Amino acid sequence: MDSPNVLFTAPSVGRKNATLICVPIMGESIEKMKIDVEKAKAGGADVVEIRLDSLSTFDPYQDLTTLIQHHALPLLFTYRPKWEGGMYDGDENKRLDALRLAMELGADFIDVELQVAHGFFDSIRGKTFNKTKVIVSSHNYQLTPSIEDLGNLVARIQATGADIVKIATTATDITDVARMFQIMVHSQVPFIGLVMGDRGLISRILCAKFGGYLTFGTLESRVVSAPGQPTLKDLLYLYNLRQVAPDTKVYGIIGKPVGHSKSPILFNEVFKSVGYNGVYVFLLVDDLANFLRTYSSTDFVGFSVTIPHKEAALECCDEVDPVAKSIGAVNCIIRRATDGKLIGYNTDYVGSISAIEDGLRGKHNGGNTNISPLAGKLFVVIGAGGAGKALAYGAKEKGARVVIANRTYDRARELADAIGGDALALTDLDSYHPEDGMILANTTSIGMQPKVDETPISKNALKYYSLVFDAVYTPKITRLLKEAEESGATIVTGLEMFMGQAYGQYENFTGLPAPRELFRNIMENYN
Repeated sequence: MDSPNVLFTAPSVGRKNATLICVPIMGESIEKMKIDVEKAKAGGADVVEIRLDSLSTFDPYQDLTTLIQHHALPLLFTYRPKWEGGMYDGDENKRLDALRLAMELGADFIDVELQVAHGFFDSIRGKTFNKTKVIVSSHNYQLTPSIEDLGNLVARIQATGADIVKIATTATDITDVARMFQIMVHSQVPFIGLVMGDRGLISRILCAKFGGYLTFGTLESRVVSAPGQPTLKDLLYLYNLRQVAPDTKVYGIIGKPVGHSKSPILFNEVFKSVGYNGVYVFLLVDDLANFLRTYSSTDFVGFSVTIPHKEAALECCDEVDPVAKSIGAVNCIIRRATDGKLIGYNTDYVGSISAIEDGLRGKHNGGNTNISPLAGKLFVVIGAGGAGKALAYGAKEKGARVVIANRTYDRARELADAIGGDALALTDLDSYHPEDGMILANTTSIGMQPKVDETPISKNALKYYSLVFDAVYTPKITRLLKEAEESGATIVTGLEMFMGQAYGQYENFTGLPAPRELFRNIMENYN
């Protein structure tokens, strides 16, 4: 930092990338900001962004001096006006005066918007600020421009004399982020490229792989300075950001919604524990075929697939494992290293069926393990989507008599015909009890957070079932399982299915045997 030509870089001990983690500080008072800067330092941040526009009162000389003299971390000063998505609504000259003053007082970084950058640089021409690096930023709260337009924008920002280029755009689709990565990888200057919103989340994590200069992580999940920001804690401890390198393999969970999934917690923790060079991210995907076409590089090597994409995944793969083909759904996609082809698997049925069998055997009661305890049982599956198909197929393979109950009867009938079973409309399920001791398996998202008070069947009807399984695992004990237990049934949680399918996915992803004990320990710590 002593020479004007040296950019601040993060300490390299124990880290595999130079991407800085910056915490936005949005306090209403200088005192609150000082406390938050200390918290950011204790939490492992590299830099803090002081958002001057969040202060309720601001005395430039006094407040900037206080912050700069007592700083625990390098400081980036931003004074964002309303016209660029910030909170400052006052005189423009006073705003820019404050940023110039920050430079004079020895700020590490300041952020100046592209719209005013030429004028700002004109005003400081001929002056020497040995310490301060100027970030010139552009924010687009509507969309992410084309690759050509992004390239032109970088050139325009560079032409102002910026030390660091910052572009923040908005994701209308997860494929928008690929354009930002392309610009980032080829950038010849320090480049901050972030794509805002839930669909842009991967930009904030994988920038560490593709060479981004800085990413933002918040102190608390509710206090964000831009849409879609993860927390500092998640960047460091969920995604293990310091260990992400240019050759780190990318995995993720494809779904819509996807934020409830515990797969990122599980896989990232396992990768870290065994020293596997991978990172596992949330992938909020609207159009699966478009996503797979866009992220076709060898960097993106494996995906878990959840609702509503399991059936579409079957069509998107170049090759499909025979079991997945029979089921008609894929929950795991691997990009084969030798030729880049996409191979589809289904690990759902193994996880759920073995969990249900264990429940029927009473875990410790050995019994004859060659004959499945499902043989001859009446097995009612709620739902005819990807998970429903997997359970129906698995139960049938084990010799059960299968009945499909679904909101739309036609879909139930179609699946029942395909596997050789019977069909019901979901509305008729409450009055369906041809025999006692049936098995019930819910494969829909009914009862999943946030709609935890929902259940697919009345409590009164549960007395005809000896075992009830729910594929939903957030919450672990759903209303359905709670009422089933109260009705005397054995219950099997979705966590059991989740663990079982995760073992299979891990083995497909890595080619290594799943460390099952480690998987169980991780999940027990999170429940």
